[in-house]
Amino acid sequence: MILLTEGQTMSRLFDLDWQMVADSSLMIIAIFVLFLFMSYFLFNPARKLMNGRKEKIRGELETARQDMEEAGRLKEEYQAKLKEIDKEAEEILGEARRKALSNESQIVAEAKEEAARILERARVEAELEKQKVSDEVKREIVAVASLMAGKFVAASIDTSVQNRLLDETLKEMGDKTWLS
Repeated sequence: MILLTEGQTMSRLFDLDWQMVADSSLMIIAIFVLFLFMSYFLFNPARKLMNGRKEKIRGELETARQDMEEAGRLKEEYQAKLKEIDKEAEEILGEARRKALSNESQIVAEAKEEAARILERARVEAELEKQKVSDEVKREIVAVASLMAGKFVAASIDTSVQNRLLDETLKEMGDKTWLS
């Protein structure tokens, strides 16, 4: 605050003289140089840092977007593969069912063939057993006939009587017994 004494008058509010203009100009130039210096050493690195961060974030966002697209594509591929696997599983199960039915029919056919063989074998065995019995009967008849013949010889019957008795015995037994 300026106090005026009794004889002083106030001519101007600011005293603009050449010294003040020179000081003000120097101050403006110093501030401008300081601004350029600060801009070069402080603001430019800060801008570079900010731009670097901005680019890094932009790159990460782009990478994230690409990863999301890749994940979506992979998800679609896996879903398609899952559907394909389901179809393959159905085909495999269908093939297994067809094979099982084929095997079942083959096993049934083989069982029928085996049963037919067993029946045929049983029939042949029964036929052989019948033949054995028939042969045994023939042997018994022959044994009886030879026993009779032995008795005839023992009784000293003549040969004409023996032949006649033998013929009668053979006729009684029948031709079927000897032929079968």
